[in-house]
Amino acid sequence: MDRLRYFVPTAICLYLAALCAVLIVTSAFLVSLQNAVAVTAAGLFGLLLSCGLGFFFWRAQRRDLEFVQVATSSDPQSNFETVRSAVLRAGWRILSEEPGRALDAQTAGALLDIGERVAIQFRGSQVFIASICDPSIGFSLAGRRHCAAHREFIRAAVLATTADTADTSDKVGEDRI
Repeated sequence: MDRLRYFVPTAICLYLAALCAVLIVTSAFLVSLQNAVAVTAAGLFGLLLSCGLGFFFWRAQRRDLEFVQVATSSDPQSNFETVRSAVLRAGWRILSEEPGRALDAQTAGALLDIGERVAIQFRGSQVFIASICDPSIGFSLAGRRHCAAHREFIRAAVLATTADTADTSDKVGEDRI
């Protein structure tokens, strides 16, 4: 249901495109040729604009729903603990968690803003990160920037832990020699 609500802006553009198509068909029944041409031109303009804007929203929303993949050298449980501690430090609310498998969180929003949703999945040594605007709020360009920042925040936390682990293992190897 949340996924369907997320695509409401695209559905509104399709609805407007349908209204423009009806306007074009209706213009065929106008008596005055000058009015018919004007109404047809307006309908075509609206149809093209609505379809273009709908395609832009659809493409942007589809891109936001894709997971960003981060390769690590850690196991899923270690990655989960790293991400969970980063989420708690950031003050986000954890919506659901399956240790070693998945974590869903909602970011802390401003006074009139609920925040964005962040979903993280752990498969082997891979971490998959996705972030979208909260479906109950809808699509926003500012929210898209926040979502990109949230994905980068989680990515940086996971990579920092991987780098720390690599540094520690290098030091351990040096001590042995």
